[in-house]
Amino acid sequence: MKAIEFRLPKEFDKSFIVFNEKGSHFPCPWHYHPEFEFVLVNRSTGKRMVGDHIGYFEAGDLVLMGPELPHVWVNDNIYLENKHHEAADATVIHFTSDFIGQDIFRIPEFSSLIEILNLSSRGIHIKGKESKSIADIMNNMIFESGLKRLASIFEIFDIICSMRDYDLLASPNFNTNKTSVNSRHSKINNYILRNYHKPITLKEVADEANMATTTFCNFFKEQYRMTFVEYVTQIRIGHFCKLISEDDKSILEAAYICGFNSIANFNRQFKKIKGMSPSEFKRTVDVN
Repeated sequence: MKAIEFRLPKEFDKSFIVFNEKGSHFPCPWHYHPEFEFVLVNRSTGKRMVGDHIGYFEAGDLVLMGPELPHVWVNDNIYLENKHHEAADATVIHFTSDFIGQDIFRIPEFSSLIEILNLSSRGIHIKGKESKSIADIMNNMIFESGLKRLASIFEIFDIICSMRDYDLLASPNFNTNKTSVNSRHSKINNYILRNYHKPITLKEVADEANMATTTFCNFFKEQYRMTFVEYVTQIRIGHFCKLISEDDKSILEAAYICGFNSIANFNRQFKKIKGMSPSEFKRTVDVN
């Protein structure tokens, strides 16, 4: 399933895009684009695909996605067949990293926002009270203009910088077209991405980060919210899903390319992370 590039027209007097999508269903196919995107579902239910993540959405669902991350929202049949008494409804924001200037994201006040935007390369499902607050702002932005509209997106940025209730959707290695800050995180990620297809030890990565192994383990669990082994497994599965989605490779061939030496272990880990078997995932992406 090849994603297509999809671009929205930008108004000449506005630095970023806010629009309301309303109709019997959401028409956009499996696609990607160079902008960051917030998608808020006001009304409708269905299946959400973000990178190699497959989940379900309902009213109130809010996701932030980074540039080039393929995605699609597929409505349930009652919407696709135009049998629901209410239209599907979503509010969407598109913005680029330089939408108000080349250097704005380099100022110190934006350091925490940069970390969140880097995470959005995997897709962020925003939950809890932050989701409700952002939803109210986004729906009001449809009717705003000028500085009020600009102030609203900065209000959203402020909320996401301190949020704690969220899930990362796609596997770490599914989408590699992302901007990363020059930090210890970058060194760790880059080393893993260069070596995930072969055996990789804790000590190797700890040395790369200039940390003792025990210190590295504690740092990794705190920063990544999972163990090092779990993270490497997710990266391998993310690359597998990318190969299966875009290349004509068998499940067995793709699994070995991604560093799995035991097909039994691969099947077990895949189902644990994705909630389905590799063959079920392949059938899903082939259909969509």
